Amino acid sequence: MPARYMQPLRILVQCSFLGFMIWLGMSFYRFVSIVSAGVTESIPARPDGIDGFLPISGLLGTAYWVKGGEINSIHPAAVIIFVTVILLSLMMRRSFCSWICPVAVISESAWKGGFRLMRRKMRLPVWLDFILRGIKYLLLVLFVYFIAIAMSPDDLFRFIQSDYHKIADVRLLNFFLHMSPLALGIILLLAALSIVLQNPFCRYLCPYGALLGLVATLSPLRVTRNTERCVSCGVCSKVCPTYIDIMHKTTVNSPECIACWRCISHCRFNEALSMRAVRRFSVPGFIFAALVVLLFSGGIMIGKLNGHWHSSISLQEYVRLLGK
Repeated sequence: MPARYMQPLRILVQCSFLGFMIWLGMSFYRFVSIVSAGVTESIPARPDGIDGFLPISGLLGTAYWVKGGEINSIHPAAVIIFVTVILLSLMMRRSFCSWICPVAVISESAWKGGFRLMRRKMRLPVWLDFILRGIKYLLLVLFVYFIAIAMSPDDLFRFIQSDYHKIADVRLLNFFLHMSPLALGIILLLAALSIVLQNPFCRYLCPYGALLGLVATLSPLRVTRNTERCVSCGVCSKVCPTYIDIMHKTTVNSPECIACWRCISHCRFNEALSMRAVRRFSVPGFIFAALVVLLFSGGIMIGKLNGHWHSSISLQEYVRLLGK
């Protein structure tokens, strides 16, 4: 598949996952609405995939698992998806961010729409961009320290089994359904900024993306520039949504690289850019896309086959918890 077709393919994959996640959210809303009314018979099953929206629960469960516990039965899908995304980043760089993540899809659509309207992209000064990028790493350090390091296995177990954590999914739903003025204002501000800046939440505030970026630096896959073919036109650096100066690099191993293939897709002269494994083996675009989907889906399937997917919370327990 020619590289120029990679962006339509990526958008297709993004939209497919986004549509599926919207369906998940609507199914979960229906489930919560019925259970909140006290009904426990003839209701749709809780969509366990909704746990994918609980990365903190995934971190909690993974930390407990690493410290000698088991994959908890409260939100096991959160652990499976969290670990799967980590492994995906290790193998396929931060492809989760540019191929699967719903927030990134919406943010990318916003800045592309803004560019069509204004015909220009706003960029912060280098010094300010550098400082702001540190926020997501600071948040990552705080989450990892207070959850994965500071909490003992017993503390983790008690929190995982707590009523608060059991309905973390419902609390997240209620956050969006009954949003406070402050939260609404912050979301609207981020939405507005996403029109004039490229992916401001992902670039400056997302600790999940920061973690995946650090893991991705260990990936064998990297965008590679053939210095003999390259004519230094600068198009690759210009179209990079994370502002990496690709034109002056031989290989790209920045934690900011989200493996979106935009630089490769726009390199129309001598195919100077390619995605390569261990700097030697070229990975065709279609193979890359297929691996992203298969590895993500495969990790989930393994979790299901091993019995670590469905929550052990009964309908009666949900009725009790939601009735508080």
